[in-house]
Amino acid sequence: MRIASYNIRKAVGLDWRRDPDRIVDVLAEIDADVIVLQEADKRVGTRAGVLPLEYLETELGYIMADVSLRPLSHGWHGNAILMRSGFADHVPARIELPVLEPRGAVSVLLEQPHIEVIGVHLGLTPGMRRKQMLALQKVVDERDHPVLLAGDFNEWNSAQFPFVAPVTVVSPGPSFHASRPTATLDRFVLGQGLRAVSSHVHHSSLAKRASDHLPIVIDLAFAETAQ
Repeated sequence: MRIASYNIRKAVGLDWRRDPDRIVDVLAEIDADVIVLQEADKRVGTRAGVLPLEYLETELGYIMADVSLRPLSHGWHGNAILMRSGFADHVPARIELPVLEPRGAVSVLLEQPHIEVIGVHLGLTPGMRRKQMLALQKVVDERDHPVLLAGDFNEWNSAQFPFVAPVTVVSPGPSFHASRPTATLDRFVLGQGLRAVSSHVHHSSLAKRASDHLPIVIDLAFAETAQ
């Protein structure tokens, strides 16, 4: 199973043009089963989403998990999840986190394969990020099914991640800034029953222009007891 995470910066590229089609083309390059997105809608006014959902469904076969509170938004606090339309049996949800600013996590629980994917975009201050990660560790601990966290953790220092075994943190590599990646802000966190077969930062000429983050990708395997 392939999962990706991508902070799309409201579809504004390094040329400062809002170009949703360019983001869609990057998603097509990645060809993931589930994609968690950050900054998927505009942060003012109606907070309208920036992606062409009809095109994503008809041409790429993706549907968006229904976690929005506002009618025009794509997701919640900019966090959204796309998944293959074949995942008909799924349960979307919003997860409250400690906050000083508009933040939260969104999730989708798939029936087959049985896994919960949680998309996150954490806070800008170290103390708040730690509180949010500890809250997410509790979520993982409480679930009775495999859980994967993915997103922009806004944390440069891997030593600051408080997750404990059997939870593992997977850092595919520097993903920010797209023009010259030096910071590993985007990561995956795997709960029990999951292991990474491979992971990478998606480098392409298009991805280097489409947002200020590069997408990250993980190929997962399931333990037999986790199915």
